[in-house]
Amino acid sequence: MKKIQSLTAITLCLALGLGACSPKADEEHKTAAEKKIEAAKDEKKKDVKEYQEKLDQISPAAYRDVSGLNLEPGSYISIIGKKSSGEYWEQVEAGAKQAAADINALLGYEGKDRVRVDYSGPSTAGKVDEQVNILDEELARYPTGVGISIIDAQSCEVQFDLAAANGIPIVAFDSASDYQGLMATVSTDNVGTGQMAADKMAEMMGGTGEIVIFAENTKSMSIEERQRGFTEQIGSEHPQISVSGVYYMDSLEQIKRLIVQEDQIGITGEAGSYEGSVVDEAAIAEITDEEALDYILEKHPDVAGCFATDGTTVKKVTDALARAEKADVTVVAYDGMPEEIEALEDGKIDGLVVQNPFGMGYASVVAAARAALNMGNEAYIDTGVTWMEN
Repeated sequence: MKKIQSLTAITLCLALGLGACSPKADEEHKTAAEKKIEAAKDEKKKDVKEYQEKLDQISPAAYRDVSGLNLEPGSYISIIGKKSSGEYWEQVEAGAKQAAADINALLGYEGKDRVRVDYSGPSTAGKVDEQVNILDEELARYPTGVGISIIDAQSCEVQFDLAAANGIPIVAFDSASDYQGLMATVSTDNVGTGQMAADKMAEMMGGTGEIVIFAENTKSMSIEERQRGFTEQIGSEHPQISVSGVYYMDSLEQIKRLIVQEDQIGITGEAGSYEGSVVDEAAIAEITDEEALDYILEKHPDVAGCFATDGTTVKKVTDALARAEKADVTVVAYDGMPEEIEALEDGKIDGLVVQNPFGMGYASVVAAARAALNMGNEAYIDTGVTWMEN
């Protein structure tokens, strides 16, 4: 019966010269009101920015757009990350420069009048002194405002005091410090998302087992907050799960020292004979980070879950798990770089807390501009996350 109906429809179309069945005919029969509605819908689609979804994650909503940011022509905002390049930091830069483009479009600035946003950062991650030197150089240019992702929560205070004395507002993003003069902090809710990661991992592990935490460094406030949120949530909400160790990638020398100590004890044959002896520093220098991570996993033979605080660390962890042939260990981490997404798809990672670096860059410029214009700022701007699992 369906075939007969189709043939009938085709016959009718042919009989009418295909007129009533053609898109052109449909368009001609639309009323003026219908055409007006469709035109309005098309115009609305054009107004939706391709990056709007990233801005929609930002809270409060005032930091999702540049309304009211009437900066003077030629204003300059400096954005300083933890690293000069890399997917994450390139997204921060893209967001910051998009905010500048939106401000210029809003104010009609062109040429020398354009508001300028420049991004910079250390050549490699973790270079505290290099970041401080960059901040010194940027402050010497007397920018309208500065946004900075602070590598070491104990650094930069002298520079921040200098900025305050010269009326240059400082906004922290991604990772802040306890410095009281910061105009705002733009970041992921690191404690809250650490708690979320703990709950997700606990569910994946069936509510029981041993977890080891691997953290990027001992200096970053954001890393400390993630680790703390995760650990406290496991302790308070998941009593059948234990966190049996927290290991920092900038403190692996301590692990390497333990390896050498055990070797020396093994040579003498007496466990207590090491006390007071001299450690072979040359032997410590020969041990690789990979060997240190392998040692950690050997000391935790029953590990059921690994939580990594960042993309760089999780790569080291998944590689170590592969070497140890521990394919059944649940892995949860932060960030959503391409290699992490690939690892998630391959089953090497089970869950990711994906941050919003584009939103951080954008909201940091908005916050710096608001501070420069004495518009006031929220103390904390949440840029949101997306949870992904395989």
